[in-house]
Formats: sequence, structure tokens, C-alpha cells
Amino acid sequence: MQNKLKIINDPVHGFIKIPYEILFDVIEHPYFQRLRRIGQTGLLNLIFPGAVHTRFHHALGAMHLMFTALETLKLKGVTISKEEEKAAMLAILMHDIGHGPFSHALENMLMEDWHHEKLSLLLMDNLNREFGGELSMAVEMFKGRYHRRFFNQLISSQLDVDRLDYLKRDSFFTGVSEGNVNTERIISMMNVSGDELVIDAKGIYSVENYLTARMFMYWQVYYHKTAALSEHILVKILERAKQLTLSGKNLPASENLTYFLNKNTFSEGSEEDIRRFTELDDNDVIQAMKFWQNDDDLILSYFCKSVIKRRLPKTIISSQPFDEEFIREKISKTNSFFSTTHGDKVVEQISRSLLPYNKAKQPVYLLRKNGETIKLDEFESQILSSSITELNTKYILYFPREIS
Repeated sequence: MQNKLKIINDPVHGFIKIPYEILFDVIEHPYFQRLRRIGQTGLLNLIFPGAVHTRFHHALGAMHLMFTALETLKLKGVTISKEEEKAAMLAILMHDIGHGPFSHALENMLMEDWHHEKLSLLLMDNLNREFGGELSMAVEMFKGRYHRRFFNQLISSQLDVDRLDYLKRDSFFTGVSEGNVNTERIISMMNVSGDELVIDAKGIYSVENYLTARMFMYWQVYYHKTAALSEHILVKILERAKQLTLSGKNLPASENLTYFLNKNTFSEGSEEDIRRFTELDDNDVIQAMKFWQNDDDLILSYFCKSVIKRRLPKTIISSQPFDEEFIREKISKTNSFFSTTHGDKVVEQISRSLLPYNKAKQPVYLLRKNGETIKLDEFESQILSSSITELNTKYILYFPREIS
């Protein structure tokens, strides 16, 4: 009989235990194994060469942190059954199972209005049927329908184990130390009050450090101007490829990618849609871009060469929108240089916005020794929380290097 209670060596958290056989079975499933071929951070390795880790790494790490968090809560007197523990670990293990190639960048391009969480739920339901209903409680927790709210808050909130893992993991693989949050300290401060997830008041500075670390990671890493640009270019490539395919052009691509390029509408996702989607990964898109960089369509080939050969357009970043006349001038120069009328397709202003801490939606609550709970930004000892509640936007203008 196979031993399924494995130990996995993780570069970020050390040894990760698999305490339930069903966890091993889900990890072994082709839906989950596909995550080995889905990058955690898209094209971020064009800027930070070490960022080549996958959604597979992240899901295991988040599962480990969930186990640690539940052990902490049990030590503090919170009653958690074995079934609840198993369900919570399954829910966080599967939370990214619906991610498409290059994750966020392409999920809406391939299947319109199919956010990865919607796809994750669909795949969870499929797995639940396959495993005879053993994942039912996990799906309820993921949906936020389980009667004990703190389980869903551990899966998805402003301070959840998903964020704790990806910040620490992305910091590790990019080498950007500002994101290296102290997950052990934060988890040790977790508690439950009235079935809501709270943080012991003495952990306030660890939480503030986490919120600022997340803010720095977004501006320094995820929203880095070249990272934002490369993600945007991926979307432009698939948009253009789909546009050309639907107009009758035959573009070389894998069978599954071709299927989605030729499909214009999606309703509730047929069996074939789901089968083909779960066979897609980053390799399909990379292979296609290698083909398309030599295509006779200027826009498609330009953007594909930008990624494959890392000849990315020039970028300028600003805290204010760029002057319309300045943008028109760049478009005019591009048209002249490339002898085209499509300059507006390769000169564009994009923006990235970040709200470091949303005090209105799912605020973090602190638990005083007397049992009273208070919002983080209203706590008298807070230093930064009340000043990181403003939306901040950066504008990025990109244009061909040849005209700079």
C-alpha cells in the first residue's frame, strides 16, 4: 500500500507535511500537476531572473501555512475538528487550480468573464464528484458559505495565508527583501473572536509591517513598470492573435490554444472547454509566441519579438496621466518609422492602482486582552495603518525603442 503521508522539502518554509491522504490524492491529480507548468509571477523573470517559481510551489506553501495557522488556533482553545482542518487545507490547496497560462494576464482573454476563481470552483466541483463528495466542506469554505467565517478569512481576506505565502515566496525568488514578511510571527498572533479571524493586539506592528511589505512588493515588483508592461503585452498578443484567427487567418499554435483562439463565446463552460483549458499551460503560449514573432502582421510580430527576444518597448512612468499631445507625437513618430498606420497599437498609456489597506472591506480586527475587538486603523497604537488607506495610481507610457 502506498504511503501518501509525504514530507516535501520547500525552499521557503522548509519541510511541508501532508497529514491527510486526500491532500496527496488531489496533489497527484492532473488538474493540480498542471500548476507545475503555470508560473506564479508571469513574465516577472524578465526583470527578476530568479522569479521562475510556479503556482504548484505556492499552493503547497499556502497549504502549509494553513496547517500552521490552524495548529496555532487550536492551541489558543479554538475547537477545530479533523474534518474542518482537512477541508481548510484542501480549500487553500485548490484555491489557484483554475489559473490559466501566465495566470492573471490571460485568464479573461482565453475565456471571457471566466475569472480564475470561477474556474477554480468549476474544477473543484469536478474533483469533488471524482472523489465521491470528500471535498464538499472544502468547497463550502472556499465559497464563504461555511458557518464558521474564520475559515474563509484564512483562505481569502486582507490577511490570509494565500497572501502570506506569495509575499514571502515572491520575495525569496525575486531577491527583493522588502517583501520578506515574518509569517511565523503573524500566524502566532492569529486568534478567533465570535467566529471571525482576529489578531492579538500585541501583533499590531507585525501586521503593519506585512501591509507595508505588500505595498512595497506591488510597487517594486508586481507593478514595476517593465513587469506591468510585459503583462500588458501578453494580453495584447492574445487579443491580436484571436482577432486575426477569427477573421480567418491560420496562425500556428498548439491544438488547445487554437481551440480558444477560434472560440468567440463561452456560456457555462462545456466539458470540452474545461478539458482543453486544463491541458493548457505557459508552454503553449511561449511556443505560439516563438512562431508568431515571424508573422507578417506587424503588431503581432512586434509584440512577440518584444517578449521572446526581450526587446521590450521603452517605458516612462508618472504619477499623473500623460499629455495627449505628447502621446500623439509618439504615435506619429512610430507610424513614420515603421511605415504603418497602426502606431496607436504599439504606443499606449496604461495604469496600475493600489489600495494598500482597505479599511471598509474586510478590515483587520485586533483583539484586546479584555476580549474587545477594534479595527486596525482605529487602534491607538497603530503607526501606519491609517495612512495607507488611500488609492495610489501610477501611469506608464510605452512606445518603440526605435523612436526614442
